[in-house]
Amino acid sequence: MASLRFFVCLFLFCASSLKLVRSCSLPKNHVALFILGDSLFDPGNNNYINTIARANYWPYGETFFKYPSGRFSDGRLIPDFIAEHANLPLIPPYLQPGNHQFTYGVNFASAGAGALAETNQGLVIDLKTQLSYFKKVEKLLRQKLGNAEAKTLLSKAVYLISIGANDYISPLSTNSSVFQFFSKEEYVGMVIGNLTDTIKEIYKKGGRKFGFQNLGPLGCAPFMKALVPGNTGSCFEAAIELAKLHNAAQSKALQELEIKLVEFKYARHDFNISATERLNNPEKYGFKEANIACCGSGPYRGILSCGGKRGVTEYELCSDQICFQYSQQSHMSDKANKQISELMWSGTPNVTGPYNLKALFEA
Repeated sequence: MASLRFFVCLFLFCASSLKLVRSCSLPKNHVALFILGDSLFDPGNNNYINTIARANYWPYGETFFKYPSGRFSDGRLIPDFIAEHANLPLIPPYLQPGNHQFTYGVNFASAGAGALAETNQGLVIDLKTQLSYFKKVEKLLRQKLGNAEAKTLLSKAVYLISIGANDYISPLSTNSSVFQFFSKEEYVGMVIGNLTDTIKEIYKKGGRKFGFQNLGPLGCAPFMKALVPGNTGSCFEAAIELAKLHNAAQSKALQELEIKLVEFKYARHDFNISATERLNNPEKYGFKEANIACCGSGPYRGILSCGGKRGVTEYELCSDQICFQYSQQSHMSDKANKQISELMWSGTPNVTGPYNLKALFEA
């Protein structure tokens, strides 16, 4: 009994004392999850910055959390499901007060963020700033765990990234003149360049295993379809073209990094294929509606008025969110996110490759 009390006390002391953390090793197979990105991955970082790009009010979160957590969905996001698959707790927002325990990882994603600092500037945490937050966490981990233990944690960790959609949505939806100064190929090159630079910086800090999804059918999301003149039901062709260019450039960039960076491994999910498949065959995947968002207003409920706190106070809300692929404008429902996460976790190379996330966590 005395021996048991000793080990219980030692465990509690190691967990609470910064002085002894260095000597309390992490489990042998421990793999952390670090997340960067936009609203598809943001668990509520925007709750803590001055922005209108928030989802911290009803009806967000109503089908799973039963309260608005800050996620742009009726429930969970893809990283929430990935954490569950990996036997990790929900990975918290970096800006959440009191969040100083990073050994399981942390989430830096910000709704509305882009790879370019100019995208929704002043309203979001752009990718470069998210990277700076990661570097602060890396220093804290080295202070807490010691260099050797932190190096092991960072090299075993998986870095999950979703970025780029807002870099194209923002100029297209605001009639920006950016494409008067840059060709579409040049603009996509800047977006991919910033993503590549971020990956290289994380690699320098020890990151070796990365997860990505390419861009889905941007032009066919309710928000973009609502911008098509005449509301004919057609997809927004300019957005489709940019997404195709982005996806091709992203694929090429990752292949080049795999060649140049020793031990660099990645899982890239073809979100365009999986999301388009559900748009074209919703009933096959348990959805009764794939073209209209559950919550919003205007054509296809594509205007982001859900909750009535962004200038447009009136909005419609479907009676059964679980039957809709899109929760709001371009954000998928809990059910759709669950399906996509399963493909990212254990999908075959035709949808997620060259590795899937399960393989990365086990590597």
